[in-house]
Amino acid sequence: MAIHNFLRREGQLDEAFQTVEEVVDAGEIDLPDEEEEIAATNFAPHRKTVPITCHQAQFQALPIIGHLHLLKQPLHRTLHKLSQKHGPIFSLSLGVRRVVVVSSPELVAECFTENDIVFANRPHVLVDKYIGYNHTTMTGAPYGNHWRSLRRLSAQEVLSIARLNTFEPIRQDEVKRLLQSLYKTSCNGFRKVLLRPKLSELAFNVIVRMVAGKRYFGEETESEQGKIFRELISKVFKHAHASNPEDFLPFLDWIDYRGLKKNMADLGKKLDDFYEGLLEEHRLEKRNTMIGHLLSLQESQPELYT
Repeated sequence: MAIHNFLRREGQLDEAFQTVEEVVDAGEIDLPDEEEEIAATNFAPHRKTVPITCHQAQFQALPIIGHLHLLKQPLHRTLHKLSQKHGPIFSLSLGVRRVVVVSSPELVAECFTENDIVFANRPHVLVDKYIGYNHTTMTGAPYGNHWRSLRRLSAQEVLSIARLNTFEPIRQDEVKRLLQSLYKTSCNGFRKVLLRPKLSELAFNVIVRMVAGKRYFGEETESEQGKIFRELISKVFKHAHASNPEDFLPFLDWIDYRGLKKNMADLGKKLDDFYEGLLEEHRLEKRNTMIGHLLSLQESQPELYT
């Protein structure tokens, strides 16, 4: 009920209700007439007055930047202090973006069950525009038919249990290589070993071998392609983990005073060239990889996979 009241005040519930109606009308959820009426009644805003216990934080919002000036590092402690003062759910204005802060396990559960469609969308950020193909990837696309199609493709074709089981030898081989590396390092006595980079190499090699059939991390002889890939991945993670002022203050995006758009556009072009190279290799040589499987689907069902 707290989330319901909060969303009603924030003006988001009408949009969520419209989304539910579209899903039902599209036939993705087959409800009898009486159940559809019940679902609409439960999701629609109540007409009677309901006490609202959730509110926008009662402190001064500055022009243009809103509450951005209140965010200090470490961020989780700052939000915890605000929640102790303003309650388990409140909203902040971060530039042009409205952010909902929830610090109660019960309210979090309510967000991802009863109101999951309301919170299903992702905000549009620069990294998804220039590196995420203009918000069309599964991690950056808004909730809708396109996102549901990507999710269905991933669950049924790319990340299904049967498909992942075919890559079990790859996982076993990478774990074996890791153990051999640890043994080689410490076979002549005790040695300190930083496990974080080795575990990162293990994870990346498993993923890349399943996707493209190559190893780019931990090789004694560094290939040129591996060097390029590691450099690209490093830059992608750097941009993905960053909070850019341009995402909250659009006029900075128009000015582009840091050259961020140019850097991201250049990175996106390099990623495209790298992906094109992998696709050409798989077209010339059939491989049991995720790329190879998707290319085979494209050949057999071009009307569905383009």
